[in-house]
Amino acid sequence: MESRGTKRGAGKIEVAEPWNKLPASSLPTDPALYAGPFPFYRRPSELGCFSLDAQRQYHGDARALRYYCPPPTNGQSPNFDLRDGYPDRYRPRDEEVQERLDHLLCWVLEHRGRLEGGPGWLAGAIVTWRGHLTKLLTTPYERQEGWQLAASRFQGTLYLSEVETPAARAQRLTRPPLLQELMYMGYKFEQYMCADKPGGSTDPSGEVNTNVAFCSVLRSRLGNHPLLFSGEVDCIDPQAPTTQPPTCYVELKTSKEMRSPGQRKSFYRRKLLKWWAQSFLPGVPNVVAGFRNPEGFVCSLKTFRTMEMFEYVRNDRDGWNPSVCMNFCAAFLSFAQNTVVQDDPRLVYLFSWEPGSPVTVSEHRDAPHAFLPTWYVEAMTQDLLSPPKTPSPKD
Repeated sequence: MESRGTKRGAGKIEVAEPWNKLPASSLPTDPALYAGPFPFYRRPSELGCFSLDAQRQYHGDARALRYYCPPPTNGQSPNFDLRDGYPDRYRPRDEEVQERLDHLLCWVLEHRGRLEGGPGWLAGAIVTWRGHLTKLLTTPYERQEGWQLAASRFQGTLYLSEVETPAARAQRLTRPPLLQELMYMGYKFEQYMCADKPGGSTDPSGEVNTNVAFCSVLRSRLGNHPLLFSGEVDCIDPQAPTTQPPTCYVELKTSKEMRSPGQRKSFYRRKLLKWWAQSFLPGVPNVVAGFRNPEGFVCSLKTFRTMEMFEYVRNDRDGWNPSVCMNFCAAFLSFAQNTVVQDDPRLVYLFSWEPGSPVTVSEHRDAPHAFLPTWYVEAMTQDLLSPPKTPSPKD
């Protein structure tokens, strides 16, 4: 997905890495350092998918996929009550369970022999969640929340997994009721906008269970970094011009109604940046937003095209720039690749960042930071030691 300003041959993005001759002990995040041309980003292609059920169990199929079913456009307000069912028909995921990369690793294990480019392709790739890459993209403009990413190299592959920071954990454990309700509203909006089958109808009377998820697994490349990443998909549009994923997927969001120029400016500078990063990475073309009033009712819907989001801040001196986001992400991936050189799943490099500071790195071994599960390491190692399997007719 080459955005405007992308150069196909710009694989090395040397312009955006003026410090690559310095000792790699930290990485600056100042946006001005990353203002070069847009780096090469290969159009993401979907390799497969998986689902998580109501008990958060993994299934290597599309059973949790839902279908976009917007209300008729008759000029009337949708009037969706986003508070309906809270809290009695709400089953939130247990956030104390640290899932790390486990579900994605289940998929990799299932498909390691059939990866596009062969199993050897994985040895040079970076494997992570889309959400972790989204945080990297938005880092040069983030002013409030820091992050930590754990990295390990195993069989040549670099794995990146987020670690909850102490500040984020404290915030989660003291989350005020209003914020919990706002989180529910986002999921409730999906219930109003999605059906279980193409051409079906929505059913907002059911339980909102945030354990359930449909995830797309994608392959891409940023600069000279091959990527294999997965992200949750809200729904597929049966009416999309093409049924080829990921271009038929739709991202659903809610936001409070904007009633002043200041509110709009803040929305375009902050929220739209996150929406863009989250949707651009997997190649999702459209974000459909439901704008809610103070009473929690959706009063209007608006579709934002991912490739046009930057237009809202192009002339804003305090806005964001997609080139800066992608160049920083590429620079971080280079920093991580050059730092994590030892091939050892028990060795973890923890990359830490706080707003206003550079990214720093520390080295750790085993618990509590090691995140590649024993079952995965053993299965992949066994695979390496075993002679190639002769495919049976059912394979």
